[in-house]
Amino acid sequence: MRGAKSAKWVVGAIVVAMAATACGGGSNDSGKGGGATFRLGITEPKSIDPINAQESEGTLVARQLFVGLYDVKDDGTLAPKLAESAKPNDAGDEWTFQIKKDTKFSNGEPVNAEAFIRGWTRVATKASASDVAYHMNGIAGYKELNGGSSDKFSGLSAEGDYTLKVKLSAPDFEFDKKTAHPAFSPMPKVAGAGDNKSFNDAPIGNGPFKMSGSWEHNKKITLVRNDDYGLTKAKLDKVELAILNPANGVTLEYKGFESGQFDWARMPVPQMPGAKKKYEPQGEWVKADVAGINYISPFNETSPMNSADARKAISYAIDRAEIAKGVFQGLQEPATALLPPNFKEVYKADVCSSCAKQDKAKAKEYAEKAGLKPGDTLDFGYNTGAGHEEWVQAVAKQVEDVLGLKVKLNGLPFKEALEKQQEKGAKGIWRQAWSADYPTADNFFAPLLSTNGINPDANGKALGDNRGRYSNPKFDELLVKARQTKDATERAKIYNEAEKLAIDEDQAVIPTWKRTQYRLVNTKKFTNVKIDFYEDPNLAEIGVK
Repeated sequence: MRGAKSAKWVVGAIVVAMAATACGGGSNDSGKGGGATFRLGITEPKSIDPINAQESEGTLVARQLFVGLYDVKDDGTLAPKLAESAKPNDAGDEWTFQIKKDTKFSNGEPVNAEAFIRGWTRVATKASASDVAYHMNGIAGYKELNGGSSDKFSGLSAEGDYTLKVKLSAPDFEFDKKTAHPAFSPMPKVAGAGDNKSFNDAPIGNGPFKMSGSWEHNKKITLVRNDDYGLTKAKLDKVELAILNPANGVTLEYKGFESGQFDWARMPVPQMPGAKKKYEPQGEWVKADVAGINYISPFNETSPMNSADARKAISYAIDRAEIAKGVFQGLQEPATALLPPNFKEVYKADVCSSCAKQDKAKAKEYAEKAGLKPGDTLDFGYNTGAGHEEWVQAVAKQVEDVLGLKVKLNGLPFKEALEKQQEKGAKGIWRQAWSADYPTADNFFAPLLSTNGINPDANGKALGDNRGRYSNPKFDELLVKARQTKDATERAKIYNEAEKLAIDEDQAVIPTWKRTQYRLVNTKKFTNVKIDFYEDPNLAEIGVK
């Protein structure tokens, strides 16, 4: 979500909820320093302010405007940004970060330890009602701050200007990785409270780019190079993100690339084989096996998906290999686990027994156990305009053919889809995808499957990314145990046990395809254009020919 992408949700190609896709812009408007304008197409973000940036479109922008303690390299390794060092104590419940000196926000305010405390507190405070605040729930004082009984983050303190001390409520030997999420960005004093609309629409950050004017909702967002950036400066002069109609955004991206309007684009699934044939020989086809997963999320609390048997019946009814070959033309590969293969230290294939191959007999057996009967209705939601229609329809037909259910497809624009999933009493299944925000299994398990990841408000609305509302105390205990385990090999074993419980025994979610991403790239005008760890273009590193 993820979501990612929160990890972030992904719109397209499946950044969960879903990831959004960026389309690049075609003009080569030269500016000072010999730069250029790079144009992208996205759908309307929920937020570009780190206080609530959660899906791919919003986090794409937030990562250009802000830089925190760490980033993540393409290969999934942690890359220091403003952190000169990070040291846990022996117990793993306290971290000390030394912050790079003499960097500043684009308005001249200093980026120091207090700026980090200010930013993290702003996200976690109750008044912000942030959907991504849960990433900080391991910090001491989070519950009081998020619950409204305190306005201070008791676990955060500064020792001098550039030493940040973080006290955790429980040991976590991977806490440094989590600070790569935009929610952990520093904030200038001018940011004010969470409902500061002028700042929400034109954030003042410390990243490689800064806003040019304000976010023009449903029209565009324009970024320009931040020449006062304290690290390696961007080569591009400007980035223009056109906000496209969510009903057919991915099609508009593809057509925009073909016409020269965009420099980066996703493609509708049916057009991928043709696009590969045309653009790969020209060096304009990019592929990356990324740190994400495509899956179907059943709503665990409500009928008809409120039993593991019902969820397994749906999973066994799906012929992933057939859809991968037919709909995706071999460009996607079936998934048999929730974790992605590039999490090499933790990944295990074939965790999900019901994912290995379609088994009609077992699907019917589990449906009977669950009380699912032919003619029963199953709601199947997905986000429109991102190329999901074909495969969603294929899954629906397989479920109808095998189980005799009536599958009711419910397509919504991405922003509306995310909101619909949060509603109390949501039912059926939903197409989802998750792209990692930081390189740890915890970034999948905690947001998507932990009880804390539900984060309901007083009205039962799920504010976290566990939209399916799966909850198992044993699973939660395993996550705590993993965080407290200093040895990486032993920690991986615990994560494996947790995944087996949630994905195989409980079938909390239904893995579908691994996340292999494809993009079209304008290499005639730009160099060093890649799909980064977050499934976005690496805007701060792009060169100009």
